Amino acid sequence: MEKEIGGFNMDFKQLAEKYKSELLDNVVPFWLEKSQDHKYGGYFTCLTREGDVFDTDKFIWLQGREVWLFSYLYNKVEKKQEWLDCAIQGGEFLKKYGHDGNYNWYFSLTRDGKPLVAPYNIFSYTFAAMAFGQLSLATGNKEYEDIAKTTYQKILSKMDNPKGKWNKLMPGSRDLKNFALPMIMCNLSLEIEHLLDEETMSKTIDVCLHEVLDVFYRPELGLVVENVTADEKLSDSFEGRVLNPGHSIEAMWFIMDLGVRLNRPELIQKAVDISLKMVKKGWDEKYGGIFYFMDRLNYPPQQLEWDQKLWWVHIETMICMSKGYALTGNKECLDWFSKVQDYSWAHFKDPEYPEWYGYLNRQGEVLLPLKGGKWKGCFHVPRGMYQCWQIMEKCKGLK
Repeated sequence: MEKEIGGFNMDFKQLAEKYKSELLDNVVPFWLEKSQDHKYGGYFTCLTREGDVFDTDKFIWLQGREVWLFSYLYNKVEKKQEWLDCAIQGGEFLKKYGHDGNYNWYFSLTRDGKPLVAPYNIFSYTFAAMAFGQLSLATGNKEYEDIAKTTYQKILSKMDNPKGKWNKLMPGSRDLKNFALPMIMCNLSLEIEHLLDEETMSKTIDVCLHEVLDVFYRPELGLVVENVTADEKLSDSFEGRVLNPGHSIEAMWFIMDLGVRLNRPELIQKAVDISLKMVKKGWDEKYGGIFYFMDRLNYPPQQLEWDQKLWWVHIETMICMSKGYALTGNKECLDWFSKVQDYSWAHFKDPEYPEWYGYLNRQGEVLLPLKGGKWKGCFHVPRGMYQCWQIMEKCKGLK
């Protein structure tokens, strides 16, 4: 089926094939062939444009993301043994080296598994839980289930002070709550729902929905902020003024998924409304693309990289806008999907080598030709290709 948009027809069948092909013929083979460490286990993520390894440190959250991705593909797309083998070897590396023995997950390791950075980062925990939750589905392995459940409980215990003893801020001076953890918990709780009792699942989701939609979304601004004070007020500080449009938009498709799961269409509608406000706020009218960081009062942002255009911001926006259209029929979502899709495929896709660039300057020129590093791994691009493929399949049936 075709939809008229922006003066041309959008062919959802063709788009579904485009995203499926990009995932299975380009992106997945790149990571399968280039990232696996066949000597020590786990994955290399620091990869050049061509896929050569330029650093061998292993970052736990990226290791977890890759275990999750290949487990997910095995569970959702096809029972390919090479995908399962890739996921299991990464999971075994994480199980053996990724934590201190009590499932406190380090931030990074040497190539052969020696800890480099202490377990200060809560996202090492969240992506370990995601990884072992999905890997348990793929294998039926009870040990993987237990690791996921134990790690999830650790996360819940750290919600009020995620960094624990590694928090460098002075207590009581400017105590801020951050958006990232309740946002990711909206997604993680659905990811490992099969391992959670109903009470834990329900309570966690209620708390996270409240945090995202009633605390960090500020109706007086029409925007989602990254930090609020401990008593849930706005803070006039660098941290309190910062906006991250991509982060907010990604969170909104998590909320849409929860709306579907809970049969609460009002959640879906609210997420669509908020995501449209954030994409309008974040769009660079001069050069195109979505800003990385902004200051809600339009002061100079603290982050020097504020005007860069990042791969994950745009891919998550494509997921959110296409999902918003598929669930509500809102044509404004479809218009934004088309706009962001055009920018993303023109600027982030490497025309010569597999996988996508991650970092552009404001003008849309490639800043770093790497395909993976400390922050970019096997996650946003393949997950985005899968999500858009599946959403386009659904859109084919819309009237």
